[in-house]
Amino acid sequence: MTATATVTAMGPRIDADRASVRAVFSPTATAPKTRLKLTRRGRVVFGGLATILIAGALGVAASFAAPGAVANGAASSQEFPYVVAQSGDSLWSIASALEPTADPRDVVAEIQRLNQMQAADLQAGDAIAVPLRFAGDEATFPASDLS
Repeated sequence: MTATATVTAMGPRIDADRASVRAVFSPTATAPKTRLKLTRRGRVVFGGLATILIAGALGVAASFAAPGAVANGAASSQEFPYVVAQSGDSLWSIASALEPTADPRDVVAEIQRLNQMQAADLQAGDAIAVPLRFAGDEATFPASDLS
């Protein structure tokens, strides 16, 4: 008894499968070309890196292109006007007397900044520098009169 096997062709599918198998195992077959595909997250990462690099380059370029400050030895001829604190005076009362129409808090803050004061404590006889816009006011006098 001899057994014979019959193989029936199922059509083009079998031929295509054989061709792909031959292509994979063929020594002359070239590797399929794949294209890099970035996900949304990958595009965000690469975009962020590019933004950081460009911002850094612009920052370095700006630091080299910016002109430096040049100081000269000339003394300033500008003198601040002064007010001498009397007994019972506060920065609030001085600010209110100098500029009655303005908010005293703003004037007090300017006076503190100008005199580098941390607190609003005053002693009688303290000479307090006031902003230049009060020069010529009857309550102020120039720095040359302090001596």
